[in-house]
Parts: sequence; C-alpha cells; structure tokens
Amino acid sequence: MKPQLHWFFVCSIVLLNSLQCDGIGFTFGFSAAAAAGAALYAGLNKLGCHFYECCDAKADWIRFNATALDLNFQRHLYGQHLVKDVVMRALKGHLSQDQPSKALVMSFHGWTGGGKNYVAKFVADSIYKLGTRSNYVHLFISTVHFPHEQQSDIYKLHLQDWIRGNVSHCERSLFIFDEIDKMPLGMIDAVKPFIDYHENIDGVDFRKSIFIFLSNTGGPEITRTMLKMWRNGVKREDITLKDMESLIERGAFNEQGGLHQSELIQHSLVDHYVPFLPLERRHIELCTEDDLKRRGHMPTKAMKQRVADEMTYFPPENNLFSTTGCKRVHQKVGYILANEVYDSLFD
Repeated sequence: MKPQLHWFFVCSIVLLNSLQCDGIGFTFGFSAAAAAGAALYAGLNKLGCHFYECCDAKADWIRFNATALDLNFQRHLYGQHLVKDVVMRALKGHLSQDQPSKALVMSFHGWTGGGKNYVAKFVADSIYKLGTRSNYVHLFISTVHFPHEQQSDIYKLHLQDWIRGNVSHCERSLFIFDEIDKMPLGMIDAVKPFIDYHENIDGVDFRKSIFIFLSNTGGPEITRTMLKMWRNGVKREDITLKDMESLIERGAFNEQGGLHQSELIQHSLVDHYVPFLPLERRHIELCTEDDLKRRGHMPTKAMKQRVADEMTYFPPENNLFSTTGCKRVHQKVGYILANEVYDSLFD
C-alpha cells in the first residue's frame, strides 16, 4: 500500500470515531467525515504525485516532449527520414487532442536492425518521464508472452483484461507489441475493440492510448521497391511515404504472421504504416560512430570502416544493403575493441 493511501485510512478512522451517534447529528457527522476524508485523500493523492508516478494531467510524469524526440532521431536514428516525419506528426496530432476520435495505432515494418525498437523506445522516453520503466508503458514480445499458438484464445482473454485494467487506471497508456509477425494467427484482433471508434467500453475511454506494432513483414516489398528506385536513379531521401505505405499494408495483410488477414487492416484501424528502409554501408558507419561515443571512445575512420567491413550486404551484385541493419554493430564494436586491448597487453 502506498504511504498516502495508508494515511488516508488512518485519518478516516479518526474522523469516524469523532462522530455524534444520535439521529441527525450522526448523519451530519458521517457526511462531514466522508467529505473531509475525500478531500484529504484528494490532497494526499496530489501530494503523492510529487514522489510517485501518477496519471494526473497536471503532474509532470506524462508530458510529450517533441524536442527530446527530435533530438533522439537526429543523434541515434540513421537513414529513416520517413520514420522521423510520420512518427512525429502522428504523435503531435494525437497528443494535442483532449478527445481524440480513437486510439493512435502505428505499425512499424521493415528488415531487422532498421531501428524499430529504437524508435518505440524514443516514443516512450518522449512521453513518459520514466520512459520504458513507466508503469504506463507495456511491452509484449510475441515469442515470450504468446509462444503457443494453441493457447491463442486464452492469450486473447488475458490481453484484453490487461489492456482494459491498465487503461482504466491511466488513459494515456502505451502498448508496444514486438515480433508481431510471430504472434499466433488472429490473436492481434483481440485489441480491435480498444482501437476502434468507441467513446468508451464499459465506462473506460481508450481513445487516448497508443498502440505500436513492430514487424518484419513488408521488408521484402520495401527492399524490392527501393532497389527498383535506386536503379532508376531515385535518391533515398526522395522516397515518399506514398511510395511505400500501400505496399506495406498489402504485405502485412497477405504475408504469414500476426497481421495476416487481420480485422485491424480490414477495418482500416491502423492509422500509420511506417516503413523502415534497409540500411546502407554509410548508415552502418554512423551507427558505429554512435556506439563508440556511447562507450567513451573517439570514433576513427579506420574503426568505422573496419566494423562496416565485418557486416554482410545484399544483393550480391552490388552489396547495397546490410542484411542485419545496425543490429550487430554493438557486438562488432565490442569484439574489435576487446581484441585491441588484448593485443596491446602482449605487444
């Protein structure tokens, strides 16, 4: 029990013990005590928000910081100009409304290592003071939380109860579903009632909540389109959302995975399909530079090239895109630095 709740009950008992026990006096005393208790609880709860995370709109625990999000995009996200634009616009539009028409739903698609998990974390950090450690940020990993396809009906019920319970506690809740392409078929449709155009369900308003889906589906379509445009001389930065969004939606709907034949897509409940483009060698070098700085090392051209050389690229005729994006950069940097330290000890 939180301290403020404990003191509320203690003070209420004291007030009730002081009541007059005869007729009108008792009624008046009880009403006064109830009102005083309610006021005391409200005051203590407000005071508690200074020390404990709470969902009070007047507290600083939940407040969208677009500047912080933009800085994270600039410093740590490479080669994803479409992501930066779509995610920023979507969040600004949704979080600026006191009564949005529905929950915000963004579906991130693309090859592994493109930055999908990074961006989901940046979103949480920009909205919640505690970031992904917030009680109002909920992460589901399909292979961990929904591993058995034969139990999908049970998972659906538990997931609905979890969403309902948490949104009733805080309307500004964030739900992140990772590896949605590995989710049991049809299970994601459990969230449909909560992201549809309903003012409330059993008295709970879900319209202020945010849902983010992370998936590798659509990656092949994105890559094929990029290769075609590259061969036609189109610059990466000139690719538009219009070039990608419809093919991602088709890919997500038709490819095997959690969104296959999904009601969410059939009923147009996904607000934004966000394409993560495959990363090139220059982006690997930027990720290497970022990782070295985080470790307190001065990035050098030789180190960046060395890490980039360690990666695998495709298609084989021009080695344009990294097969794993920046996902293995951290391990490669650590391996190379460890070898350098070891070599220096025995020189």
